[in-house]
Amino acid sequence: MSRPHTHHSSVRLRARAVPARRSAGPWLVGLAAGVLACTGAFLVPTGPAPAAPVPLAARAAAPAPVDDRLPDCAAVVAAMSPRALLAQRLMVGVDAADPAGAAETVRTSQVGGVFLPGNATALLRDQALRALQAGARIPVTVAVDDEGGRVQRVDELDGDLPSAREMSGLTTDEVRALALQRGRALAARGVTQDIAPVVDLGGQSAREVIGDRSFGTDPDDVTRYALAFAEGLREAGIEPVVKHFPGHGRADGDSHAGRVTTPPLEDLRGADLRPYADLVGPGAPLATGPLPAAVMVGHLDVPGLTDGLPSSLTPAVYALLRDEYGFAGVVYTDDLGAMKAVTGQYELPEAVLAALDAGADVALWSAGGDPEPILDALEPALAAGTLDAGENTAAVTRVLRAKSVCG
Repeated sequence: MSRPHTHHSSVRLRARAVPARRSAGPWLVGLAAGVLACTGAFLVPTGPAPAAPVPLAARAAAPAPVDDRLPDCAAVVAAMSPRALLAQRLMVGVDAADPAGAAETVRTSQVGGVFLPGNATALLRDQALRALQAGARIPVTVAVDDEGGRVQRVDELDGDLPSAREMSGLTTDEVRALALQRGRALAARGVTQDIAPVVDLGGQSAREVIGDRSFGTDPDDVTRYALAFAEGLREAGIEPVVKHFPGHGRADGDSHAGRVTTPPLEDLRGADLRPYADLVGPGAPLATGPLPAAVMVGHLDVPGLTDGLPSSLTPAVYALLRDEYGFAGVVYTDDLGAMKAVTGQYELPEAVLAALDAGADVALWSAGGDPEPILDALEPALAAGTLDAGENTAAVTRVLRAKSVCG
């Protein structure tokens, strides 16, 4: 996403004719008579800094730490209705100029996440997000894409943040400090997630779609600076989301404007995919600790990987991330509702269904609107087995664990 908008596959997409511990918690969730009840308060967690990165070959997969003060996720999920489970897999754009409308969207649909696009700030002022959270039975992930440079959401409130390209001229300690300061400002306003940093490789002119949003062209440099930025966010209690898997930086266009093609998969392995291995693979620094990073999958055509569908709708892409790169956290789609790489061919309900079926944990769209028609399309798909029930449970479990709702 940028400033203007911001397994198996049984789903058949119908092409339309054409000329996305956290700062909101910990939240304690109990089960009483089979009814899920949530209580808690906003606390900003603190803790030791994540360990320095180690070579991939030296890592061993480590189980996520279990907080035995939290209810068991299996019991929490079992107490939820099918519609409530599916709602946790949606992140819908809300109008940050309309706090009451955003709160009503959450109250009526119980979506798992909201995304604040654009530059309106009313929802980020005067603790307006507390009212939004008050209407949620399960805490809501509140996301912005505040990268710095061209893609910022709170610069009018909390000052300008340099672009990734500008930050690459600083030390990593300075970048971490900038991200910590920004993360604390976000957390104080009720934001829980920053869809950043970008780990795409750069090399384009500054104003192209990735351009100055990238930390550089060398995978090792990108990894070091992205890690520093993400560590600063995590220290502030903000969940980072690295993007855009498997790599948008060397694509031949802008997926906001239409379908784009990257270099072949084997080429990506040697460069664009390396930051993912070193940041979020098994035992990697952003895969461990109290706030593991999430990953966002872009809308890309990748020779040797995708076959007629954008990467966000392709099962092989999620299998690559999960099985080969060993990522065990939450996976988001890029914007399914305002990027023509998807909207140029597919209606939103079928794109959301296909993305979840392909392996995304959470489908994101910034265009907003009523989530109920999307849930109306997903619920029968789950009942019919089009969406696999076991995979749905696993996805919701990952989402709830990331919110510290259960352990």
